[in-house]
Amino acid sequence: MHPPNRSQTPHRQPTYAAAGLLALVTAFIVLGHDGRRVAQLLVLFLPALAWLAWPVASAAARRIRQIVVWSWALCFVLDGAVRGFLLGAYAAAPDGALVLGSAANSNPREAGEYLQANWRTIVLWLAASTAAVAVAWRLAAHGATPEAGAPRRPMVAALCVCLLIAAVGYASKPWRRLHPMAFWPGWMLSLESLRSSLADQQRLRALALERARSLGPTIDRDGPSTVVLVITDSINRDNMSLYGYARATTPRLADQAHQLGERMLTLRNAWSVDASTLPALRNIFGLGSPDAQDAQHLLALARAAGYKVWWMSNHDDIAVEQQHARLADVVDFVNRTPGRASASLDGELLDCLQEALEDSTPRKLIVVHLLGAHPHYRLRFPAGQNPFDDVPDQVDQQLEEQGRSAWVRRFRQDYDAALLYHDFVVSETLQLTRTAGAPQGHRAWMYLSDHGQEVGHVRDQAGHSPTSESGYRIPALLWRSDPPWTAGAAIASRPFRADWAGWTLANLMHLRWAGRQPSQDVLDQQYRWRAPQLPISISSFER
Repeated sequence: MHPPNRSQTPHRQPTYAAAGLLALVTAFIVLGHDGRRVAQLLVLFLPALAWLAWPVASAAARRIRQIVVWSWALCFVLDGAVRGFLLGAYAAAPDGALVLGSAANSNPREAGEYLQANWRTIVLWLAASTAAVAVAWRLAAHGATPEAGAPRRPMVAALCVCLLIAAVGYASKPWRRLHPMAFWPGWMLSLESLRSSLADQQRLRALALERARSLGPTIDRDGPSTVVLVITDSINRDNMSLYGYARATTPRLADQAHQLGERMLTLRNAWSVDASTLPALRNIFGLGSPDAQDAQHLLALARAAGYKVWWMSNHDDIAVEQQHARLADVVDFVNRTPGRASASLDGELLDCLQEALEDSTPRKLIVVHLLGAHPHYRLRFPAGQNPFDDVPDQVDQQLEEQGRSAWVRRFRQDYDAALLYHDFVVSETLQLTRTAGAPQGHRAWMYLSDHGQEVGHVRDQAGHSPTSESGYRIPALLWRSDPPWTAGAAIASRPFRADWAGWTLANLMHLRWAGRQPSQDVLDQQYRWRAPQLPISISSFER
């Protein structure tokens, strides 16, 4: 038996190190990219591999090479980890509207709260990234040295080809901007630009009021008129007993629906076209196309027609305040703690609503913006008031049979408890709309959620979900003091889009103006349903 030829080890180590580093970086690139972008990013990583394979004599130069090659790999590993997390959680790229909008509308406290809410997944990604970075450091230390001998001609030719291909990649702007060192500084500039645009909202609000006044909107009804719009957050109608859910999460609304009969409509097939708050609100209040130069904002039209507008909110949200709330005559934000950790309960707004309803102004539009069941779920109801966590029930059993994890089942219990408290708040807003203040005149009430929520319905996940139907299934309820709607049952069964809700609210306010679109008003005889374009396939909008 001959002893191993240790003289071959110096030759093999750089090859093994380069191959290992390439495999490691490729794995993280694949986590965050697909298709040809994987190849493009690998091309951008080739110079690091070429340097690792080229002999370096000086110990200081080898240390510099190790640091540079490791830093190069670090950029790609961290980039892939962040992108992989976003793809897995939200099916979104970091430069997508969902991520940029959330980041621009956040602050350090909210970022900390987000990390607290998603620590399990983040810890896994951090552990994987840390391990990869440590391995990359070891691999980067085993670059080629003169002791291994001069590179052979095939190796030199291969390195030249690699550098030539890399040069082509870096010369191409579409390729070059994918490099983490180019992408993330550009991402920061986009973020700052978006934040600046939010700061420019005062000018945009003035333009919205000017456009609305130029249309000369009118109110096609004499006498006082009071309309209340209740917009909530993260409510999935599949979790409301009013819509057939097994747990009694909406007993008060169910009682009012029975009491009011055909004066109250429960739209059975309501959908949001957005899975997050900012675009959802933009579509609710933006009549027509919100991106158009002549776009109309519903609150501006209401003020131009003669309504006094209130905006009362349990959110602490800069973008919502600047884009929508400040268009109102009276603005009241009761929540002073931003982010997911806010424990401000929606019931705090009931006194504000009663005060607005008792105002002597004859024509009032009151927008009530609730936190609803926005994560954290356990903070959306009073402590100790979760009746669904005592004994396992039919819902628990069903979730367990579907293979949902214990933590998702726990989230479902908290979510349903939040809906039970939410039922109390929403039913009180309806009761106050019907009875508070002077009794004369027309009154109407509309309730809907900005988007849904995935809590173990389709997958083992809890939170916002742009990639499942649960992220878009919402409740929508209507009431008015006028005689019952003709064909109320037929209206209630119509598919309904939240981005068309503004036209329905305009109907409840009896607003008339050039450009009104009755075909998008679910209460109008001319209503014509058109399925929205969502990022997922919906089997049927009529369920």
